[in-house]
Amino acid sequence: MGREQFRAAVLRYIELPGAKFFRAIKFTPNSITILGFLITVVSAYLVGAGLLLAGGIVFLFAGGLDLMDGALARLTGKVSPFGALLDSVFDRLSEAALFVGIAVFALRDDISEDRQIFFITVLLAALIFSQVVSYLRARGEGLGVFTKAGVMTRPERVVLLGVGLIVGQIEWFLLGIAIVSCFTLFQRMFTIRDMLDKAG
Repeated sequence: MGREQFRAAVLRYIELPGAKFFRAIKFTPNSITILGFLITVVSAYLVGAGLLLAGGIVFLFAGGLDLMDGALARLTGKVSPFGALLDSVFDRLSEAALFVGIAVFALRDDISEDRQIFFITVLLAALIFSQVVSYLRARGEGLGVFTKAGVMTRPERVVLLGVGLIVGQIEWFLLGIAIVSCFTLFQRMFTIRDMLDKAG
């Protein structure tokens, strides 16, 4: 199944039913955005406390909620520029919160100094490259071009972070995220360059 087919299945079987549920209980898109962030903070606390399995499950649940705010906004006709801004800001804060939780875990866990240095290094690399990938999308939109191009976008990061926590191998998943996000950074940068050239 390709990315587009997978995305269509997620929309049909997860986003729309979830959005209809939240509409029925009178939630707004912005309240879902904030709720998802708060649940991610709980996940980060669990991870920092060493409860990686629980933290990973909670984080994936929060990531699922992140799909609902946009779907609910479209379903209820409440799409707004501020809602998009709020969603983007809390997406960044959510990822940062989880990375803080992972850093606390790495510093508190009973591992060798060399492994701890490796852990923190790949964590920082994954965080930096991920944030720059997101920044490139926003900067491109500021220049008038809109693209989600790239292999490692936010949905992929959320799934990999959650799975990495659940299986207890988060540092290796972070390494993978860092490497592929670095590739995605250049992939997106050159995509934006080509789009700007065509627009010019």
